[in-house]
Amino acid sequence: MPRFAERILNVTVTVGRDALLACVVDNLRGFKVAWVRVDTQTILSIHHNVITQNPRISLSYNDHRSWYLHIKNVVEADRGWYMCQVNTDPMRSRQGYLQVVVPPSIVDKETSTDMVVRESTNVTLVCKATGYPEPYVMWRREDGEDFNYNGENVNVVDGESFHITRISRIHMGAYLCIASNGVPPSVSKRVLLRVQFPPMLSIPNQLEGAYLGQDISLECHTEAYPTSINYWTTERGDMIVSEKKKLIVTSS
Repeated sequence: MPRFAERILNVTVTVGRDALLACVVDNLRGFKVAWVRVDTQTILSIHHNVITQNPRISLSYNDHRSWYLHIKNVVEADRGWYMCQVNTDPMRSRQGYLQVVVPPSIVDKETSTDMVVRESTNVTLVCKATGYPEPYVMWRREDGEDFNYNGENVNVVDGESFHITRISRIHMGAYLCIASNGVPPSVSKRVLLRVQFPPMLSIPNQLEGAYLGQDISLECHTEAYPTSINYWTTERGDMIVSEKKKLIVTSS
């Protein structure tokens, strides 16, 4: 009587690749081998003939012993159990599982984009990712620096949602949403977060002295977003106009 020489190995394939399921039967003699999709009870092949109308499925065999089911350009719907059966009485069969994995993908329409927010407001960044297995999603700063999150300095925040309570200017910068599920490649999206805050002034030297007719430089540092408009006035409120005024703008 026919007997299966070995079990059907489970196969894991990335979507879009080709899959191969192997069934090895000894002493087949005049009996026939069939491949069946278990969940739908669809007959895919009987002996040397492909029965299914699915053009991606084909059959090959070797020495009347090894029977191979080929599935080209695998899609997620191909995931499931496949049965190799022999038409003995009673029927003999073995099953193997085809696992179809899908690399992560970020859903742009459901993911946050660059935003400008006011300081001290609450902000939530959202990153939606799909894939199989379900992707792990995390947030981190693009520069790799730690940042304040709920009173703690952290390097990453786990999860699709990244909620910042009473956002501060120190949170300003570019953040990366990174999705991974063990199926390469991992993917990321960059979200630029700008925080609006009113100007802050600092004057390194509040008292400067000079001889009559001598040139003098007055220095004032400001911090603001958007960049502030700066000018000097006298005590009476008159604007000081100088062709030698120098403005240096830096961003952080």
